[in-house]
Amino acid sequence: MNDSSLPLTAMPASDPAHDRVFLVVVDKSEEHRVALRYAALRAKHTGGRVALLYVIEPGDFQAFGAVEDLMREEQRQEAESVLHRLSSEVQEICGKTPVFHIREGNLQSELLNLINEDRSISVLVLAAARGGKNPGPLISALAGKMWNQLRIPLTIVPGSLTDQELDLLT
Repeated sequence: MNDSSLPLTAMPASDPAHDRVFLVVVDKSEEHRVALRYAALRAKHTGGRVALLYVIEPGDFQAFGAVEDLMREEQRQEAESVLHRLSSEVQEICGKTPVFHIREGNLQSELLNLINEDRSISVLVLAAARGGKNPGPLISALAGKMWNQLRIPLTIVPGSLTDQELDLLT
């Protein structure tokens, strides 16, 4: 079920040709914070903005009726809480409030749908998983079978970078 993106914070009117919007997928991984910091620093240095996507996966709902509705509402409240918390970090770094997108559905599908629907998004920033042999399921999918479905550049940041290292890179 697609719960269309609901921007909780609207972007002010501007010339979209000059705004770079760095999209970051928010999840429960530690490395998403690396992608968030990188995107905020790039936005600061380029005069761009950050957009945050939180996808509520459908497998989270296994109940019926009112119980399912309550679970869905709790998930949405959690998503909003996480996004608001991250918003202050983004604002502190780049001085601009990020745009929030909350969707329900498959992460890969909803990510591609958002990128295709919101033409202001210009770069997707993801951080690779720390350690291990696999960069993570989303990066593997996007760099593999889904690479030709992206209309924007994909920036992959090593998930093990420190704040100081990110500061030096940007």
